[in-house]
Amino acid sequence: MKDLKLFENKKIRSAWDAGQEKWFFSVVDIIEVLTDTDRPRKYWSDLKTKLKTEGSELSEKIGQLKMQSEDGKFYLTDVADTEQLFRLIQSIPSPKAEPFKQWLAKVGYERVEESQDPEKSIDKAMESYLKLGYSTAWINQRLKSIEVRKELTDEWENRGVKKGQEFASLTDIITQAWSGKTVGQYKDFKGLKKENLRDNMTNLELVLNMLAEATTTEISKENNPKTFEENKKIARKGGEIAGDTRKQIEQQTGKAIVSKQNAKVLKEKKENKKLG
Repeated sequence: MKDLKLFENKKIRSAWDAGQEKWFFSVVDIIEVLTDTDRPRKYWSDLKTKLKTEGSELSEKIGQLKMQSEDGKFYLTDVADTEQLFRLIQSIPSPKAEPFKQWLAKVGYERVEESQDPEKSIDKAMESYLKLGYSTAWINQRLKSIEVRKELTDEWENRGVKKGQEFASLTDIITQAWSGKTVGQYKDFKGLKKENLRDNMTNLELVLNMLAEATTTEISKENNPKTFEENKKIARKGGEIAGDTRKQIEQQTGKAIVSKQNAKVLKEKKENKKLG
């Protein structure tokens, strides 16, 4: 299970291995958080060399998992479990080391709690978004969009679509069909880099994206696609249905739905409204 964790409002890519019952975290994300460096990969490369020189076997035990990068694609990424990270942190001089260790312990405990009561994972996501300044109404939409997206990716897996590039390709098709932009173009339009596109959509953008993905899921279930090409056609059809809805709304309101607004802008407007 892939996930994003927040430490001091900074995102850390992570994955839960149910078989080993362990969290695995992106090492470069951890390093970026602890050091505030703008070159975490270079820092990690230098640190691995230093650890090997000192005779440490830690870097050799670091594994790799495919994780989503800022371009929306999945790449093999160095990951470490909690025990390895505690050892790694000792090699990184940082005033955040102790708070981060406490955070790691808390994440592990919460995962056990969530496995026994799934509702707690929803509460945790709600809490994280509230800390980032999102409204309750927006968060409810976002949580629903996560559910819709999961249903779609489950359907793709059932049809033999491969995670990573094929998932990204189909997502691009759906997004372009309803919004007129690929995921990359959409993020550029909103001025985003590493940020998640859905986390920077307005309520109406989220609704239409959900419509596109939910429609794609239902069409796929009815048509039972056997090839990737058939999945591409269904993805385009699902997106086009939501795209037609977007055009009708825009015709009635005279306003474009695809917006330059992102989370930072929306948060600033909310704060200015409070001050006003």
